[in-house]
Amino acid sequence: MINFKRDKNLERVKKNSKWDVVIIGGGATGLGIAVDAASRGYKTLLLEKYDFAKATSSRSTKLVHGGVRYLANGDIKLVYSALRERGLIFKNAPHLAKVQSFIIPCYSFYSKWKYLIGLKIYDWMAGSYRIGASKFLSNEQVVSKLTSIKKTGLKGGIIYYDGQFDDARFAINLAQTASMLDATILNYCDVNAIHKDENGHVSGISFTDLESEETIEITAKTVINATGIFVDDILKMESPTHKKLS
Repeated sequence: MINFKRDKNLERVKKNSKWDVVIIGGGATGLGIAVDAASRGYKTLLLEKYDFAKATSSRSTKLVHGGVRYLANGDIKLVYSALRERGLIFKNAPHLAKVQSFIIPCYSFYSKWKYLIGLKIYDWMAGSYRIGASKFLSNEQVVSKLTSIKKTGLKGGIIYYDGQFDDARFAINLAQTASMLDATILNYCDVNAIHKDENGHVSGISFTDLESEETIEITAKTVINATGIFVDDILKMESPTHKKLS
């Protein structure tokens, strides 16, 4: 059962001060961790300061791709992994993903064959997860699809296929799945302190409900910082001398 009733979830937190996993950050990464933890039977709480998927998880390129540029760098393992993940998104979330075509204009026969061979390898690496077949395009076909392209010296082009998806909706679906697996999901909760035990190990957190201004303290076996670009803010709570990662 999906439970997005905030008051009910907040009451659940107040009644249960001990958690197996507490996740800070309600973007795709944090929500994905919540799904994983809850599916393994861990008592899981996720806290987000604002709206779910407010930051990076709603501002991506919207592409779900196999990392074709990494193929040129020789990172074969990464491309295999990314193509598999692309395929799984199409399989598990077809309502969020669609096939997107791309055209590479070519101005020499060498580049035309270079791109075709490289992209055919890319298609082959996708295996059963392939979503389209790369092929040659004539000058006329390229110009018909890219009407403002420079025509002088054009030798045709290559069309290949990758994926596009709705990143924010994908994150919300992760939240729904985590909730269905009995994770407790709360937004507008500002984590403002990291607690440690007598051995110096992280043992819990405190957060403020931004609607009621009430501060709640909980303990946790594991606290996960999944705040993306705000990661340093949480790390500084844990260690005041922390230096920014970037």
